[in-house]
Amino acid sequence: MKKATFIFLFVMLTAITINPVVKAQCAMCSINAEQGTKNGNIQGKGLNSGVLYLMAFPYLIIVSLGVLWYVKYRKKNLSHD
Repeated sequence: MKKATFIFLFVMLTAITINPVVKAQCAMCSINAEQGTKNGNIQGKGLNSGVLYLMAFPYLIIVSLGVLWYVKYRKKNLSHD
């Protein structure tokens, strides 16, 4: 189980850090949204909201995994006392 989790995390982190195209898209979207709103276009607001939603989910996943790990660690230590 631990080995599978380690391999999964390694693959995910490697995929995120290696692909430079994924990193470049966010800046392009924000520039297009800014230019669109300056010209009276309201579609940029939806794009900005979408970027915020996409940005929030990885943090929520990391926090939930941290809480689960803490609860399991806490149960393990309380059972040994």
